Amino acid sequence: MADQLNLVLLGAPGSGKGTQAERIAPAFLVPHISTGDILRAAVGEGTQMGLKARRYMDSGELVPDQVVIGIIRDRLAQPDAAPGFMLDGFPRTLEQARALDEMLEEAGRSLTVVLMIEVPEEELVQRLSGRRACRACGRGCNVVFDPPSVEGVCDSCGGKLFQRDDDNEQTVRNRLEVYRRQTEPLAGYYTQKRLLSAVSGGGRVPDEVYADAQAVLRHAQRA
Repeated sequence: MADQLNLVLLGAPGSGKGTQAERIAPAFLVPHISTGDILRAAVGEGTQMGLKARRYMDSGELVPDQVVIGIIRDRLAQPDAAPGFMLDGFPRTLEQARALDEMLEEAGRSLTVVLMIEVPEEELVQRLSGRRACRACGRGCNVVFDPPSVEGVCDSCGGKLFQRDDDNEQTVRNRLEVYRRQTEPLAGYYTQKRLLSAVSGGGRVPDEVYADAQAVLRHAQRA
């Protein structure tokens, strides 16, 4: 379909991918399909694939590729995804990427573009390890980029700020290493297919990143 946007969005934790997804989805009239969200929805709705996923999730195991792929297939078949879609968190592996290609081909569709938001690793570490949350009201801030007026104290309610366990520097670096191992093969795969476009998210405000992302997506729609 002309001008259809079938998009895969890639970006490391802390890259601002979620912020850009919130802008892209309404601007391009496509559903934001997050793997985590649709897994939880499928489980909640009791679909066949959701019930399979639940067995793994309840036991603390990773949901196998074949189950995740089945849930993505079901979601892309829903009416709101007919004019286009934005996938976030899928594919994560080459096997998933190839499966996505196959399911789209079966439906007479194909990817329009794969958009990657690139941020230098040290900036990602600062963003993630600098995050704090208020124990009282839950409001978040960043001690590097958005520091509170008084160290350790929430600007909103005066509550105590704390760092979540998964935001400590070592855990952050481990998460980024896992992401890098998963994403580098995907970047190569989509580069070979001439689908990958990267925008810089480092040291820039969301409006600047979105302007570049929008230009890439508009160009891909017209190509």
